Amino acid sequence: MSGLDDMDRALLKALARDATQSAGALGRRMGLSQPATWRRIRRLYDAGIIEGRRLDLDAEKLGFGVTVFLGVKLATKGRVSLEDFERAVTAIPEVQTVEHVLGMYDYRLRVVARDISDFERVLRRRVMTLPGVGDVEANVLLSEERRPGPL
Repeated sequence: MSGLDDMDRALLKALARDATQSAGALGRRMGLSQPATWRRIRRLYDAGIIEGRRLDLDAEKLGFGVTVFLGVKLATKGRVSLEDFERAVTAIPEVQTVEHVLGMYDYRLRVVARDISDFERVLRRRVMTLPGVGDVEANVLLSEERRPGPL
């Protein structure tokens, strides 16, 4: 897709704030017709700039009061493929994100748990038994500030 214009950027900003807005409502605020707005949004989807919509859930209100970031270093990179580790770790429901990173650790995981005891269970029974896991470092999330909006 060629470069984004100011209207595309304004649409992305508005959708990042609230992706449930209709094309008609967005268009009225931006001086576009509903069909013109929808065509622009469709073009952004087709170009892969918009990858989808997501629902943000409050983990704490759902009973997951602890979030831990794990740094995982694989012990046997030559014997266990990265794909095997990634396939196994993404099957753990408490693991919310898996990031392959460069640095001291090979992976950074975001893990949610009901409490510290629940996290210990996830760590011992699920994460530490994954193929190739070597060193693991845990950092408990104390608070989080989010920066909403497009890049």
